[in-house]
Parts: sequence; C-alpha cells; structure tokens
Amino acid sequence: MSLLKSTFAVLTGACLRSMVSEQSPSKQPGAQARLQQVAEFDHQVTGVTVARDGRIFVNFPRWTEDAPVSVAEVASDGSIRPYPDQAWNAWRNAKRDEMDPGQHFVCVQSVVADEQGNLWALDPAAPAQSTLVPGGPKLVKIDLASNAVKQVIAFDQTAAPQGSYLNDVRFSSDGRLAYITDSGARGALLVVDLASGKARRLLDGHPSTQPEKGVVIKTDGKPLRRPDGRGVEFAADGIALSPDGKYLYWQAIKGRTLYRIATGALDDAALPAKSVEDKVETVGENGPADGLLFDRHGRMYISAVEENAIKVREDGKVSVLLQDSRLRWPDTFALGPDGTVYVTSSRIMDMHWFKLENPPALKTTLFRIEATPR
Repeated sequence: MSLLKSTFAVLTGACLRSMVSEQSPSKQPGAQARLQQVAEFDHQVTGVTVARDGRIFVNFPRWTEDAPVSVAEVASDGSIRPYPDQAWNAWRNAKRDEMDPGQHFVCVQSVVADEQGNLWALDPAAPAQSTLVPGGPKLVKIDLASNAVKQVIAFDQTAAPQGSYLNDVRFSSDGRLAYITDSGARGALLVVDLASGKARRLLDGHPSTQPEKGVVIKTDGKPLRRPDGRGVEFAADGIALSPDGKYLYWQAIKGRTLYRIATGALDDAALPAKSVEDKVETVGENGPADGLLFDRHGRMYISAVEENAIKVREDGKVSVLLQDSRLRWPDTFALGPDGTVYVTSSRIMDMHWFKLENPPALKTTLFRIEATPR
C-alpha cells in the first residue's frame, strides 16, 4: 500500500503515523549476491523454513491442483518426503466428506520452525483460496525430535471467518505467542496464545491490513489479471518480527506500504481494539511484496514480486540486492542457522488462474542466497 495522503489520514483518524522519510529504491552498486538452486519441485511451493539443525521444510498449498503433498522435508539431494508422515498429508479435495479436516493438512500456506525445536504448519484450509473447509483452519505443532504432532490449535469462525486465508506466522521470542496475517477477503492480524490456543483477531478491516485501491500488480511489464479481469487482491500477507522481538511488521501484496506495531500492544489482551489500531505505525514504501524477513544484522529482505528481485531495507533505505529471471514471484524467505537466507519462487504469475494455457501443476524452485554483501 502506498503512503497515506493527508486527506486519507483525516478520514481514517490518527491511527497511522509516519515514522521514517521515504527513500527511492536503488540498485546496490557492486552487489555480489547470487542465487544457488537448492531444489526443484513438481508442484507449486510457497513456504520454506530451516530448523536449528539445518533441516529444510517446505509446503505446497492446494490452489490449482489437488497437490499430493502438503508439508515436506527436503533431503540433501533435493528430493522430498511427506512430513511428519503420509497420514497427515492424505487429504484430497475429492475425498473431503470422508476425512477429518482437523487431523489432515487441507491447504497449508506456511511452515515455520521455532526456537524451541518445533515445526509449525499454518493451514488456512481454503483450497483455491476459495471456500473455507469448516473445522480445517489450524496451526499444527510438530516436535522435530520425534517427528510427531504434539498440538493442533483449531481456529473457529471468530478467528478465521469464511473468506479468510491465514497466510504467514511468526513467534514471539519467548515462544508464548504466534502472530498471523490474514490475506483473505478482509485482512487482519491474529494473535494466538499457544498454551491455551485462544486467538484474538485484531486490525480486522483496518487500512493497514487491506489491499490498497489504485495499486495494480504488474508482472512481465503487464497488469496481472485473470480472464474475467480480476487482478491480485491479497491483503495483509508478508510478516516479519524484528530481531529484538519488539516490533511486528507486515504489508499487503496489493500495496506498497510497510507497517509495524509494538508487540507489547499486541500482547496485551486487555488493550481495546481501538487502542491497538492507534498504535499502528507507517514505516515506508517497499513496493508490492510478498515475503518479508529480518536477517541477523537487522536488514529486512523484501520479495519484489513485480521485478523478479529481492530488495533489502536498511537504515530507512530500500535497495535491490539481486534480480534474476528465475525468481518468478519470490514468495517466502527463511533464515538458516548459519545466517544463510533461503527463498522460494512460487510462480504465482504463471498460474492457471492467470494463464489458462499453463497446466494446473507448476514446477517451482527453492534457492539460497550466496555471498550476500555487507
């Protein structure tokens, strides 16, 4: 979303306040960052995460096909195996009346390894980003030592109403809370108490979590639209937690503006919703982006979906780290235990939704970024 103009600020009140002056994105001179392919998949990948022991995990949402695997571990040779087992990955849309959506991955959008030795799978349970499967939205905790599911946090219609699409998740540094973006019909943030499983839906319909009017996502130099003229309308999507855990950042894909809020405001369950809204801050413009990630140095990585590029935000300035034609819609970032940054290329612009001549199943890629400059 672009910076809010003064007239818009008057209409929405003083709930958004500008923090930093804008800097035009510029190419980083002498940058030596490059992509190294880690794995190629036969299906559309979105999320990636790397555990403390270096194990890599990815997920495949059910968007244009009934994907045979939802969550997978990536072997050193690039092959994948269903994780934690075949049973959790057994859901098929054609058999939905025969299967318990609460005990199977329906349409996983994100996987994140925490600092406590767990893998979390976020399942919005909305195949094709359409009708939500009742009883399906959930956050699944898998113990990486035993490879066993230890907890399933189910989201009711209050937390994940019909039309929602829970997108990505970050965890507080103490491991107590999860922060989730909803990129569906009405953008929002969820704050989840992991011990009780209780979820609070915040900034529901707030300007900072909605697609920005007037922004048209372009790829290959042309507006990205479906045959009926609809464009990209994803709401709050990319999410990142500052290295010190004090601020949560997010933005809509159909937007340019990056927002943040102090996690203290999100963590206080007694704080009224309006007070939470008043604490939202405008950081600056990233341009349309999907994934966000902070590295160990406090630099924010930004997936520049229109430009087949990765940008970084540092000291209030945005610059292009690398641009590569293989980055067909850079999607999700992950940080490895050695500081290496990984990124998926999900090829959203090449989907059957937008290009009817393409098959439902798309080959996609996982990369790591090598020789990142300092």
